[in-house]
Amino acid sequence: MLSFAIETARAAGQVLLEKYGRITTITKKGDYNLVTEADLASEALIIDRIKSHYPRHMILAEESGDTVVVDGDSRWKWIIDPLDGTTNFAHSYPCFCVTIALEHDGELVIGVTYDPTRNELFTAEKGQGASLNFKPIHVSSTSKLSEALVVTGFPYNFKEQSDFARHLHSFLLAARGVRRDGSAAIDMAYVACGRFDGFWEEGLNPWDVAAGVLMINEAGGRVTGYDASPLSIYKPPICASNGLIHDEMLAVLR
Repeated sequence: MLSFAIETARAAGQVLLEKYGRITTITKKGDYNLVTEADLASEALIIDRIKSHYPRHMILAEESGDTVVVDGDSRWKWIIDPLDGTTNFAHSYPCFCVTIALEHDGELVIGVTYDPTRNELFTAEKGQGASLNFKPIHVSSTSKLSEALVVTGFPYNFKEQSDFARHLHSFLLAARGVRRDGSAAIDMAYVACGRFDGFWEEGLNPWDVAAGVLMINEAGGRVTGYDASPLSIYKPPICASNGLIHDEMLAVLR
């Protein structure tokens, strides 16, 4: 199944590259969220492949919603974001990816995030560790928030999030640096491989974080809610880190 997810993510990434810089149709989903023809084409490819290889599995996809095949096996659920970083993509800013995860009996067992502009493939399998282009990765060894590079995203409704500005201001003061790249899946993959030391964000969806949660856990990191409780990908917000600075991050978020 991991090989299938890798092949599918690469194929979907190729679709995105073919349309990158050539988008002619952009629509709004809600007040802020964008959808392009690339999102739809990438998702169609992924769903078609899943239905062909695993026709009885459930699918949770950003653009299509929850799809259940008749007589489907609810123990297996594919969670996909065909284009994480749509606003970046629409503006030809090269920070976007395809991300695919698989749940079995409610537990994440496979995660794949593919950045086609850099040809970087992040993968994880439950109990087997995490990799970047098939080489093992591990979270960073930074032990102090004051020496950490952390990353966040701005929720679409950030003006309605009373704590958002306070959290951002506090991390700007407490950490060595704060970044905002516009793709939660890439942010989390970068935590897994040690490029970032920590990540926090509100208002995310399961398809934004599913693969990244498994990657960070398999790379030796820690992922929780803001209150330190075990994270459910269906209940944001999320705090993820190398584990060493996690308590300091949670203190800021509290």
